Amino acid sequence: MESLDFLLDGLVNFVLYFSFSLVALLLFKVVYTKVTPYDEWALVKQQNGAAACALVGAVIGFSIALGSAAVSSISVLDFAVWAVIALVAQLIAYRVVHLFLPLISQRIQDNEWPAGVVLGGTSVAIGILNAASLSY
Repeated sequence: MESLDFLLDGLVNFVLYFSFSLVALLLFKVVYTKVTPYDEWALVKQQNGAAACALVGAVIGFSIALGSAAVSSISVLDFAVWAVIALVAQLIAYRVVHLFLPLISQRIQDNEWPAGVVLGGTSVAIGILNAASLSY
């Protein structure tokens, strides 16, 4: 009976963290597309591959950090704090690329694939670094 309780506790934690992660992903998509000067999602719907690459890179980078936060967190509140930090890290990634490539936004809107790849790749790299930096 004790093992069943342990399994049920694990299931409850899984549902809690997984549900929160899905909500965090949706919120990330909304915030990220509002903060950037263009709506990546709208551009993706118009078959813009550069925007798709940039957005998917940001989502993957955020998810990598979010996954690390889920593993390392001591509570759901702790997890939520790290989710916000992961979101901020992705916004910083966008700004850093924008510093080196000031026309990145226009280039993505113009469907220039190299711009989308650079932004998406940088977002993934930031997500990996963010995840690796999460330690207690």
